[in-house]
Amino acid sequence: MVEIKVPTVGESISEVTLVKWVKNEGDYVMRDEVLCELESEKATFELNAEQAGTLHRVAAEGATLAIGDTVCNIDETAVKPDAPAVTATPVAKASPAPKDEKPLAAATPKAEPQSDVKATPVAQAIMSDKQVKPADVKGSGPQGRILKHDVLDAIAHPARKGGDGAFTREERREKMSNLRKTVARRLVEAKNSTAMLTTFNEVDMTRIMDIRKQYKDVFKELHGVNLGFMSFFTKACCIALQEWPAVNAYIDGDSLVFHDYCDISIAVSGPKGLVVPVIRNAESLSLADIEKKVGELAGKARENKLSPDEMAGGTFTITNGGVFGSLMSTPIINIPQSAILGMHKIQDRPIAINGKVEIRPMMYLAVSYDHRIIDGRESVGFLVRVKELLEQPELMIFGKEVVKVLLEV
Repeated sequence: MVEIKVPTVGESISEVTLVKWVKNEGDYVMRDEVLCELESEKATFELNAEQAGTLHRVAAEGATLAIGDTVCNIDETAVKPDAPAVTATPVAKASPAPKDEKPLAAATPKAEPQSDVKATPVAQAIMSDKQVKPADVKGSGPQGRILKHDVLDAIAHPARKGGDGAFTREERREKMSNLRKTVARRLVEAKNSTAMLTTFNEVDMTRIMDIRKQYKDVFKELHGVNLGFMSFFTKACCIALQEWPAVNAYIDGDSLVFHDYCDISIAVSGPKGLVVPVIRNAESLSLADIEKKVGELAGKARENKLSPDEMAGGTFTITNGGVFGSLMSTPIINIPQSAILGMHKIQDRPIAINGKVEIRPMMYLAVSYDHRIIDGRESVGFLVRVKELLEQPELMIFGKEVVKVLLEV
């Protein structure tokens, strides 16, 4: 009998949760087949069979297991069952129908079941268009007949199911996942252990949007990925971080730790909560490389396939609340980092340009930072530099205007 135990998944992780069994009790499994899914405080990962044999479960779904605990046993002495033989079912030859009987195909069509609930033609049309079930509508007409305003009321208040259980007061309780508990603990720790402050600015996205519109097709054809906003923001942040190193540092006891590289954490909303995978050495990557990495990490996050190593570290974080419609927010620092940039929704707004009012696609930016290490000069200077790079993307090539590079001034 081979014991399958919880493996070591990280230095700081002491327990995991058995999320789901993939194989059933008594199944014959092959070597390296996935047996179940385990969730740590940082990621979800699969547990594979170390030997072929019959599976005997030890832990139940939802159980919390310590590192080294036995999850299941595999009886490697069990004989692999033979595959069931597939026998072809003979097709019976159809007999000709008697002359005095109609063939089955010509039988009278089966009548559709009729609902006991009556509705006016207008109400019936609205229910059909909006795919509302008659059982979910409480009729107020004679003998419970459904009227137009009954359907509209049901659409406006979907919690009311035919009047039964309207304004329900039921409750349900769910156990917090390890990931959600970790997110909650770290957010509270960030608020309580840092001197967090947020500074705001706004950026005119006209140039970035024009570039995307002009080059998105050729970019995808050459590089195989879409040209998004995240690559521009990541590249701009990397340049600004190298010019304002305090924003890319953190406090370790009585010391300040500075980084000569930019490991950018990208906040991604996964099925089980917020995860923050890291793009390593983003300062050395091209826009195409950044887009590929963002797509890869976001895909793994949606499928709960991120490994602990892919979420470890990071020197600065970018989060995009704009994808959910957020116009402005104050993001919370991803400790032990010292700063985080919040992107928001792009919205057309009137802006004064050279003494004239123009409508431009504007985005509010927010940088939350630890005031213990980053002063107002650094935080504001960093954000202004990011704004400058985004409004003049050609500056990302040399870090300053081409003419100044030519003149070496």
